[in-house]
Amino acid sequence: MTPSGITLYRMPRKLAAERHADSAPPTDVPDLPQGAALIDALLALHHPVRRRLYEILSNEGPATVGQLAGRLQIAVGSVSHHVKPMHKAGFIQPAPDLARDTRESWWRANRQRLSWSTDDYADGSFARQVADAAERANLEYLNAATVQWMRTRDGLPAEWREGLATDNFDRATVAQMQDLKSRLGDLIDSWSAEVRADAEAHPDADRRPVRFIARIFPSEPGAV
Repeated sequence: MTPSGITLYRMPRKLAAERHADSAPPTDVPDLPQGAALIDALLALHHPVRRRLYEILSNEGPATVGQLAGRLQIAVGSVSHHVKPMHKAGFIQPAPDLARDTRESWWRANRQRLSWSTDDYADGSFARQVADAAERANLEYLNAATVQWMRTRDGLPAEWREGLATDNFDRATVAQMQDLKSRLGDLIDSWSAEVRADAEAHPDADRRPVRFIARIFPSEPGAV
């Protein structure tokens, strides 16, 4: 009791599950979202800050809101704002098991794939606008990542400087173009699985995040 005779009560801090209940995703989030769920996922992820947050959590492991803010050099409140839509779409989840006390807000990534075609949505519809915007944002993000690598690669050890720069230009049928997409997809899936398994088996090996970018599309000769 205080000298004035007023008793003060300290409200217990909510647990992580309670604090994030308003942004909790449905229990049946699909591995590959489609329809309305896909549009919600595109809205949640294709923002420059949220894309960076997801990549950091996916590649560097769980982190607190404060650590993420320091990593991106933005305000803690901004990170807290951005994690909510990512949580609701199933890209990340709270990691209260890592917190030393209830004041810490830890998050970990849920690996999730996105695949979409603008042709799946009617011209002029909101969904089509979202799909178009997400495709442009994705291209801009990957272009920026490529430019960043070109600017900083001289600071890497020699064995890490050699990336892949290649393109191919052949006349093909629709079936052949689709076949190339399928082969590349299968190759990347199997390679990624092998890399993750090897990381578990040999955690001390020298590793760096490696980005693979591929685009397959019809293009007229001399179009650029």
